[in-house]
Amino acid sequence: MGPLLGSGYLLLRDAVSTPRSYLTDSALGLGDAAPRAVPQDALLAVLSPVIDGGLIVKAILLVALWAAGYGAAVLARELLGASIGAQLVAATVALWNPYVTERLAQGHWSLLAGYAALPWVALAAYRIRTDGTAGAWAGVAGCLAAAGLTPTGALLAGITALSLAGRRRLAGVLALLIATSVPWLAATTLSGAASEPSDPAGIAAFAARAEPGLGTLGSLAGLGGIWNSDAVPGSRTTLLALFATVLLLVIVATGVRSVISDGTDRYVRRALVVLAALAILLPALGATPWGMHVLEWLVAHVPGAGLLRDTQKYVALAMPAYALCAAAGCGALARRFSAGQVAAPTDNPPVSKLSPTVTGTVATILISLLALPLLDLAWGVGGAMRPVHYPAGWQQVAGQMAGPGDVAVVPGGMFRKFRYSGKAPVLDPAPRLLPQDVLQTGELPVRGRTVSGEGNRAREVETLLLHGGSAQQLADLGVGWVLLERGTPGPLGESKTALAQLEPMFSDADLTLYRVPGTIQQHEASSTDRTFAIAAHALWVALLIGGPLIATVTRRKRCPAAIRADPTDATGHG
Repeated sequence: MGPLLGSGYLLLRDAVSTPRSYLTDSALGLGDAAPRAVPQDALLAVLSPVIDGGLIVKAILLVALWAAGYGAAVLARELLGASIGAQLVAATVALWNPYVTERLAQGHWSLLAGYAALPWVALAAYRIRTDGTAGAWAGVAGCLAAAGLTPTGALLAGITALSLAGRRRLAGVLALLIATSVPWLAATTLSGAASEPSDPAGIAAFAARAEPGLGTLGSLAGLGGIWNSDAVPGSRTTLLALFATVLLLVIVATGVRSVISDGTDRYVRRALVVLAALAILLPALGATPWGMHVLEWLVAHVPGAGLLRDTQKYVALAMPAYALCAAAGCGALARRFSAGQVAAPTDNPPVSKLSPTVTGTVATILISLLALPLLDLAWGVGGAMRPVHYPAGWQQVAGQMAGPGDVAVVPGGMFRKFRYSGKAPVLDPAPRLLPQDVLQTGELPVRGRTVSGEGNRAREVETLLLHGGSAQQLADLGVGWVLLERGTPGPLGESKTALAQLEPMFSDADLTLYRVPGTIQQHEASSTDRTFAIAAHALWVALLIGGPLIATVTRRKRCPAAIRADPTDATGHG
């Protein structure tokens, strides 16, 4: 994250951070498009008037990356009694891998928050199996809420928790999952997005992609294979990807036997390994012709199944098991090479019996083998994640919007290439920068094809502008403002004819704002819907903050008693 630590904002492909955002209907998930950024957008809208929005995004991303590595280390310590060296190997597997690299380059910072929560969700599920106290359940709630910054993150965490909790606890975990997902579930219901199927063309467009020498299955097993080749680091476009994947899989395979061996927590460890296998196999099957056919049917007939179209996202579910197996592999190798230590790979003697020098050396070698083939990740994915600075015109445009109506934007499309945003296309920042709802079609250009979105009114408005429609037609569709973003590619059509009928309000080298005259037809969400949506977000915040607090307080109250009961355990694995 080095480049991002300076001033400026993250604006890279799907990542859009802004100085300030607003609690519009779209931020609450009540707009035309599916609520894919809920409750993320509402959280930023509430906090950014107090704390700079760009700083919030950087902080969330930094904490998420730290939490991913530390969570993997804690999971290895709790389930395996791993040494510090082995814990660092687990942290490296969780942090320094193609999945993190490609999702950073794609701009999926909030998805990485869900990814980072997975080892903590696994640990929380393990704890409710071992004691089942209110504090343990509160920990599960907090972990699910942290993962639920986006709907996909909630699904990742929910699948993990449900897989590990056991049959007797399924109902409780499912109830907590629904409670922590209520912002986007409520928004989906209230906005009507639940009744609309997704475009089946998205399945082929977002299918996992094969890397050189690996094929699709091998790419996914190496935690790579994102659909967008432009978000793939250079090292994964050569046979170095094969070398790195073989190294990763060998290190993981070395510890599989130890992870699935008998023990008091063997169910959790074995379930994580099975989950990892399915997280690799199913997306690979989803990239086959018949697999894509099945998924196309699902998204065309089952509302909400569009969350499954980017199947490579779900490879994240393999991370906790990979981290555990790598840590166990480090321990197994250290035992094998420790002086005077002759033990079967499944043995797990106390760390104190192993040579610290050998353990540290093995861990250092494994960490180097994991990191060196993927040096592209260093310094913000090779400098791709550099901060940008928005022109002052954006703030002035936002200050001009004092009247009713939504905002339409030209050129058409959702992605831009500004003079200040770099070479990669970026999601239009207007919806986050402006105080009114910005109409977006949701159409995505992917692999030379266009995947349709859910923004029907936005599509109608865009067509009207590109065909030179009248101001009255715009007003009837609820458009009160039109923003012309200069210097970025995109279709303009006959929009000059439409813009000539509007009232110019502001203009500079980058932006021109027009006001639509006449009476604007309102298309806002009802006050009742907004109240329900805000209440749903409030519940999510309560679980996000309250869950960890209750879990921490409860755990601290129990620890002194545990130490008095078994001082040997307290000085052992802690």
